[in-house]
Amino acid sequence: MFKINPMPEAVTTARLEKLRQVETATVGHFLHSGFMDPELRAVLPGRRVAGTAVTLRLPHADSTLLHYAMKLIRPGDFLVIDRAGDRRHACWGGVITHTLARIGIAGGVVDGPVTDIADFAKKDLPVWATGPSPITTKLLGTEGQMNVAVSCGGVVVNPGDAVLADENGIIVLNPDTVDAVADRAIGMQEREITLLQRIDAGEHLPDISGATEKVENALA
Repeated sequence: MFKINPMPEAVTTARLEKLRQVETATVGHFLHSGFMDPELRAVLPGRRVAGTAVTLRLPHADSTLLHYAMKLIRPGDFLVIDRAGDRRHACWGGVITHTLARIGIAGGVVDGPVTDIADFAKKDLPVWATGPSPITTKLLGTEGQMNVAVSCGGVVVNPGDAVLADENGIIVLNPDTVDAVADRAIGMQEREITLLQRIDAGEHLPDISGATEKVENALA
């Protein structure tokens, strides 16, 4: 059985532009939840994208709903695909890559394998997955769900969530928290520039960070 809910409200352009300035690893210094499992890795290195989560749950070997979704997905969306535990069949291949690149999505993540790896580089489409597989899904027409809460990489993703993804990983945020998270992370990144300048000037990292004081106090 198929279930298709309305498309979610898009995260504002201003919030996504701010979020794209943020490294996921910076957020990892002060948040511990919302990060997808590190087994989901970037197919293309050096990319950082942010977009509005559009969710799909595709069980077993049926990718019919993924094909159907191609007429609904919008520029700037970030496609999140829950494979319901299937780690064998690749639902996303060259034709899907070509279609989504033409639409102009921000990127996507599959909680499982993908295929036709060369096409991601050819179309410059950032995608995260567990790796490649030559075994593909089929148009079986049996079931699937769109724009429902899904589980991807151990994280619950709701349609309309903000997704930030780079070569270090993926984090999912409620849109209302984006400004606070991004502002804090951007501030940390700016302070890191100053930190590196002090190291280049000859200061010792543990003296700056406070590690020297902690260790010597513990030894005293």
